[in-house]
Amino acid sequence: MSFPLLTATAVVPAAGALATAAVPAARRTAAKWLALGVSLATLLLAAAQLVRFDPDAAGPFQLTESHAWIKDFGVRYDLGVDGISVVLIALTALLIPFVVLAGWHDADPLEDSSTRWRPTQGFFALILMVEAMVVIAFEATDVFLFYIFFEAMLIPMYFLIGGFGDRAGERGEAETAAQRSYAAVKFLLYNLVGGLIMLAAVIGLYAVTAHQLGTGTFSLTEIVQARADGRLEFATTTERALFLGFFFAFAVKAPLWPLHTWLPNAMGEATAPVAVLITAVVDKVGTFAMLRFCLQLFPEASKWATPVILVLSLISILYGALLAVGQRDIKRLIAYASISHFGFIVLGIFAMTTQGQGGATLYMVNHGISTAALMLVAGFLISRRGSRLIADYGGVQKVAPVLAGTFLVGGLATLSLPGLAPFVSEFLVLVGTFSRYPVIGVLATVGIVLAALYVLVLYQRTMTGPVAEPVRGMPDLRVRELVVVAPLIVLLLVLGIYPKPVTRIVDPAVEHTMSQVHQSDPKPDVHVNDVEAAK
Repeated sequence: MSFPLLTATAVVPAAGALATAAVPAARRTAAKWLALGVSLATLLLAAAQLVRFDPDAAGPFQLTESHAWIKDFGVRYDLGVDGISVVLIALTALLIPFVVLAGWHDADPLEDSSTRWRPTQGFFALILMVEAMVVIAFEATDVFLFYIFFEAMLIPMYFLIGGFGDRAGERGEAETAAQRSYAAVKFLLYNLVGGLIMLAAVIGLYAVTAHQLGTGTFSLTEIVQARADGRLEFATTTERALFLGFFFAFAVKAPLWPLHTWLPNAMGEATAPVAVLITAVVDKVGTFAMLRFCLQLFPEASKWATPVILVLSLISILYGALLAVGQRDIKRLIAYASISHFGFIVLGIFAMTTQGQGGATLYMVNHGISTAALMLVAGFLISRRGSRLIADYGGVQKVAPVLAGTFLVGGLATLSLPGLAPFVSEFLVLVGTFSRYPVIGVLATVGIVLAALYVLVLYQRTMTGPVAEPVRGMPDLRVRELVVVAPLIVLLLVLGIYPKPVTRIVDPAVEHTMSQVHQSDPKPDVHVNDVEAAK
């Protein structure tokens, strides 16, 4: 295909970010509409990728683009998509218009603040720049190219977290600004440390390929093919060290316990749309990279590390859920719930079964939609009351029934209620895990029980009971807010009933990944005597 569709899908939001930032300060509304238009154009390009993608085609990547970049160091501009990356690009492009619409007034000047001017254009430009970098990260098949954008996306996210946040509420403007700054710096430092460790591993990977192949390369396809041909072999200690360097960075981004502590601060202090950008979009790059790079580049090390990673995943599931139960802050509760959900995703990836990895990929999509729905409705609720504390609410469903209803659906999706999208993916992860690691699979189901507890208690305390005095007169969802929430609710219902459009695209890529790790699904343990007895 002559048209560079993959490049265009990243260039359009990047160019849109520059154009939005250049809009005069007096034309804030024009900047908003421009950002929305660019996000919709990107969504069309992502949809074109889905249309052009053939799940039954041979080869790991499609729609490929390859150009020389830094020849002396073997760095190329190589792009390509498989079934996993193409659905995650579609998820990213789908969520950004809702993020823009939900944050329509989040960067408006604060008339009651000593800070009279806020860079509205910069807020929307940063969102589009994050989208561009995430898309390139999903498309990159050159390890160095991936690394550049894996790290670069931290810069706009740092400014979105530290520069923009909810109104001060009862904490006071100075304290709110200090907390935002702390959350942004913590986010940046954690991810920078992970990225620097990964950089050392990337350089080590190049050194090994240069030594054994004669020419260093960062190409994922070349390295995988050279290993398959026997032209490239890693010493056991070398492969394990390189794997740990990559995995550490991805575990920070994911986030996986005990590298998770930046997430509750970042999501708590950011605006609700930016919190969605963090957990539904940016964090998916970490789990995606585990599938694309950790498993395919270092298959033996991946199997070696699997027992420890499964334990860490289980701890994430239970720890995140338990802390969510005890939260008094709505946004931090959703953040800890996300830590639990990412534990399920990593569990599915390293269960090393097609059901587990397929479920993990589907979970990335479904978690993105369900968390976006719940967090955005929570953001609308918080903007009305001016408080994130659960205790400051009560009886909302009596004064704002549509808001309460959408909040309930988002919460039920979060606890993986059958009939809603996350149930299918969580079920696949648990089935895939149980077939190979039954004890881990059984213990992970406790996370489902805890999810029901923290979601239902949250709804009961905020939406039911007597109407709290500050809640009286609270307006219900407005048209713009309904436009944001309604499509997400519909998607949760549709994918909960009929997930095949996603699984059909994902499954061939999962099978390819499993073949790279030299794993096959365990056969059912059925004895001949049992079969005869059944007859």
